[in-house]
Amino acid sequence: MAEYVESNAGGQHGNGREATVRLESVTKSFGGRDAVRELSLTLHAGEVFAFLGPNGAGKTTTLRMTTGLLRPDSGDVEVCGFSMARQAREAKCHIAYVPDEPYVYDKLTGREFIHFARDMYGVERSVADARLARLVEQFDMAGFLDRLCEHYSHGMKQKVVLAAALIHAPQLLVVDEPTVGLDPRTIHVTKSIFRGVADAGGTVFMSTHALDVAETLADRIGIINDGRLVALGTMSELHALGAANRRLENIFLELTATPPRVS
Repeated sequence: MAEYVESNAGGQHGNGREATVRLESVTKSFGGRDAVRELSLTLHAGEVFAFLGPNGAGKTTTLRMTTGLLRPDSGDVEVCGFSMARQAREAKCHIAYVPDEPYVYDKLTGREFIHFARDMYGVERSVADARLARLVEQFDMAGFLDRLCEHYSHGMKQKVVLAAALIHAPQLLVVDEPTVGLDPRTIHVTKSIFRGVADAGGTVFMSTHALDVAETLADRIGIINDGRLVALGTMSELHALGAANRRLENIFLELTATPPRVS
């Protein structure tokens, strides 16, 4: 298997920007099998980072360790300068997490669910109201936002969960498969919002199987296979793996061709 991992310590990728996420030699095992092995990764303010890999490669485990939902067996996780092991509360104040399955409270309306997120993060109501007004327009939610969530489609739930995640203007937005269940227009809007988060100095940490989204949106791309990071860099740097005109799909398939280990 070809392998290419570019150093992420400062240099051109950081461009002098503050590190939002630092994963240092992180390992997590389940049932005696390493889901993530000795993973080191740094994400910077102002970037959209796409995290790619086959099913079971360790993507969701990495995202959950970054958000503090899982504790690594070894290694360190730091978010916005706060150690997730020692300063989890402070770190989580800067994070919003959107899982691959959008979870809402069925007996709340979408607006009430977003207000719950607003109050949990202590966002001033006038500030949150202005943000929500923009999000309602961007996601075209006016027609259903005041209906109970139990009547929502998957796509409606995804829009509400994304809006709730954005209501406190997180420094780090972690999203797992953000485009699943969304129509093409909403995918376009979502990509624009992610770009806006990064342009405003935030960081988007995005796991996705949508290689076209990663190729067109991400500033850098990381590819994980069998728990190990096998490639990291910009599209230009990933092209160093072979012909410059190869698409991300070709690079991805080559790097993840090795079958998973049998423990």
